[in-house]
Amino acid sequence: MSDVGIKNNRPLSPHLQIYKPIMTMVMSIVHRITGGALYFGTILVAWWLVAAAAGPDYFALVNDIYGSILGRLVLFGFTWALVHHMLGGLRHFVWDMGYGFGREAREWMAKATIVASVVVTVLLWVVGYAVR
Repeated sequence: MSDVGIKNNRPLSPHLQIYKPIMTMVMSIVHRITGGALYFGTILVAWWLVAAAAGPDYFALVNDIYGSILGRLVLFGFTWALVHHMLGGLRHFVWDMGYGFGREAREWMAKATIVASVVVTVLLWVVGYAVR
């Protein structure tokens, strides 16, 4: 029989209002968000490839869109998401090998992932503009 209207004495499941956010928790959430952002970025890459195959006029239009300030900002964000997600995957790979489970190591790797993703993204863009 259903217990509708009867108060359960079972404990509630913990949620974000109870947990204190720690660096590894935030990194896990950001890793999932960047994974989702990569789906959108892959559509942008596919659109660029389709434009290249469609002809020079359509390719020039897409390049103009990507070359605008907003387009470059989106591409910069896509680059950061790609690098950050890759470095997060490497962090998980280290854990899969059985290393880095100590508190200091977890915190260090989480902070290093953020710093390295920003540095590598900026370096990629600087090198891209230098080669261009």
